[in-house]
Amino acid sequence: MIYADNAATTRISDRAFEQMLPFLREQYGNASSQYSFGAKAKRAVEHARKQVAAAIGAELSEITFTSGGSEANSWVLRCVAETYRNESIHIITSAIEHHSVLNACRAIEQGGGVEVTFLPVDDAGRVSVEDVKAAIKHNTKLVSIMLANNEIGTIQPISQIGAFLKGRDILFHTDAVQAVGHIPVDVDDLRVDFLTASAHKFNGAKGTGILYKRSGLNLPPLVFGGKQERGLRAGTENVAGIVSAGSAIEESISKMAEEAKRLRSMIEVTVEGIKEKIPSVRVNGDTKFRLPGMVNLGFNGISGESLMHLLDLKGVCVSTSSACTSGKDEPSHVLLALGLSEQQAKSAIRISYGRYNTADEAKVIVKAVCGAYAKIIDNR
Repeated sequence: MIYADNAATTRISDRAFEQMLPFLREQYGNASSQYSFGAKAKRAVEHARKQVAAAIGAELSEITFTSGGSEANSWVLRCVAETYRNESIHIITSAIEHHSVLNACRAIEQGGGVEVTFLPVDDAGRVSVEDVKAAIKHNTKLVSIMLANNEIGTIQPISQIGAFLKGRDILFHTDAVQAVGHIPVDVDDLRVDFLTASAHKFNGAKGTGILYKRSGLNLPPLVFGGKQERGLRAGTENVAGIVSAGSAIEESISKMAEEAKRLRSMIEVTVEGIKEKIPSVRVNGDTKFRLPGMVNLGFNGISGESLMHLLDLKGVCVSTSSACTSGKDEPSHVLLALGLSEQQAKSAIRISYGRYNTADEAKVIVKAVCGAYAKIIDNR
């Protein structure tokens, strides 16, 4: 099997797995317990917090662990709305956000008192800074724009948006789930107030998310209960998952430049190889401002889902959209936002390489895609 859907999830790294394993067996104490057995777990959590903070240029006190990126996104959006519940407020986001952002925005908008503007993107999937400026209203309280898109890999001008918002009474959040561990991320350079990430996207374990909250900002809890995570997020800490997150992010950062170069080369080989056999293939998204290991390809006149299933039979795992929407017979909202037709949107597949993919696998994928495409065309 060749796994080329690393945007959906990644294989946990050997190092992260080895470091988390003791906290599932020998050192399984509750990190909130007062005795020494629990204190060992607490120290491990704080060490991971230090690793995460260092990776994104944050302070230790600015990092809170959650169950995943979706929880962290909901926390920011729903609790900012809750903070201003006695006012009529305005939120700005984009039309291509992850569903954890889009659906949270729609839910709080339906609750009343909140207006949400969903900004368009250009045909490469980029949000215009000028559109952000034009959308600002007197009661705008939050802007939420993802750092890198999960379906096309397009990287957004977050630092420029942050520079414009700086000094205004407007909070700025970026969903960096696809970006952290793959491209340089520094919260001060980006000028964000909130940033969210997820360990399983950078070779950590599933079930561990990260929320960065700039020091001095108030954000009420989303989950109520005990005093874990400095009273911000109740629930027994997922010590093993948190340890994996710290280990994985540190490892990813140390290999980032070299890995990005390798992945870009593999994507180039893949695109050029497929184009040689299928000249009509279309690259969806920005070809310059894009994550190093991801490409979204459109094939005229065929179903991306059919292509995906044929590749699966050949032992190649790719996707037609994000994992959150797969299995639904509807076009990608991201591709539609680029101006593609419904048929064009349904013709696409996403290939996303990761640390454990090889250059030889990229060549195999080229051959498999071209063969599967020819078979579909021949059988029409």
